Amino acid sequence: MSLQRMSHNEWLSKFNLHLTNAGYACGTRKNYLPRVGEFLAFLQRQHIGLSSVRPIDVDRYLQHALRRFRSRYGRCPADVRWWRSAYATPVDFFLRFARGQWPPNPRPATAAERFRRQLCEDYVRWMLDVRGLSPQTVSDRCQEVRRFMAWLGERADRAGIAALSVSDIDRYLKHRATSQCRSSMRTVVNWMRPLLRWLHTAGLIDRDLSITVVAPSGYALEGIPSALRQEDVEKVLVAARQDHTAQGIRDYAILMLLARYGMRAGEIAALRLDDIDWRKEVIRVVHAKTGVTSHLPLLPDVGDAILRYLQETRPAVSCREIFIRQPAPHQPFKNGASLYTLVRERLDAAGVMTPGKRGPHAFRHARAVSMLRARVPLKEIGDVLGHRSTDSTMSYLKLATEDLRAIALDVPSGVWA
Repeated sequence: MSLQRMSHNEWLSKFNLHLTNAGYACGTRKNYLPRVGEFLAFLQRQHIGLSSVRPIDVDRYLQHALRRFRSRYGRCPADVRWWRSAYATPVDFFLRFARGQWPPNPRPATAAERFRRQLCEDYVRWMLDVRGLSPQTVSDRCQEVRRFMAWLGERADRAGIAALSVSDIDRYLKHRATSQCRSSMRTVVNWMRPLLRWLHTAGLIDRDLSITVVAPSGYALEGIPSALRQEDVEKVLVAARQDHTAQGIRDYAILMLLARYGMRAGEIAALRLDDIDWRKEVIRVVHAKTGVTSHLPLLPDVGDAILRYLQETRPAVSCREIFIRQPAPHQPFKNGASLYTLVRERLDAAGVMTPGKRGPHAFRHARAVSMLRARVPLKEIGDVLGHRSTDSTMSYLKLATEDLRAIALDVPSGVWA
């Protein structure tokens, strides 16, 4: 059915089913549906089709609802901001459900705005169709494009882009460097180079400025990755295992995958029901960074943790991803970044305070160290972690500091000046 052909009752019934399937509580549904019904009645009186609704129409509805409140109670709400949120939230939620996107992207008001939007759309199409980049990479690079356009300001039009010079790029990178560390600036440069190369290929600038962009120096194996001690890993697992709530059971299964396999957060978020063969006791991992697929033995304690989650607390949803958000709406994690808060909260709950990063990767590094100390060959460690080459695995050698001290040579006497 189209937006225009569905009746209000049909929309309300469909919206109620959506809320139910997404796991929203009965009280939430009872609160949302009347608000949405009032909004649909307002649109009908104003002869506004659902596909034509604009943000200003929602504002007019809220003003209308506020006048009705004053007329009924003879006063304004005690907290107008809270009242407005209570009315606007269900309407915005419904419009996202019905329209797919809300609020809509504003239409470009000037020729320069139309040019910038078209430039971004063409660049996205090139990255997806020609370069074959992942949607997440495309999204990250587009953010840098928008920052660059905002920095150009009024010059961000066809003439301004055509007049770009090396000094302009240098000034922009200096501007970005004020809020970025050296490694982050390398990423910024790596995002700017393909943009400048594409601008030249598309005929928007006469010269390929990408060859003039120099990244900050980086040195192989210069940093020491953040890692948890094995005793801290076990402490977090013990604390999570004692949490018998629905969220605790889910989090414990996720932490077991981090601790026992060293999986990346994105790999856990993307893990599907089909990836576990319970009969053969094998788990399939598609490594996000390399695209390599590993078939690993399903360890008994990991399998028990996942099975308990699936049988006892996983919401009854149709999606095939294993791990689902606990609060409504019940849907898969958007990406691996969604697990960072989960891990930090579990570290805090266990009283584990460590220097450096406190995200899922700290478990990955800890797993690498434990395998190194168990004398597992580098090739096998790389296979478990999903590395394409041993060079990637070599960086973890720096984490086994106690083992390195044991084989260190004494400094010969008389070498100091």
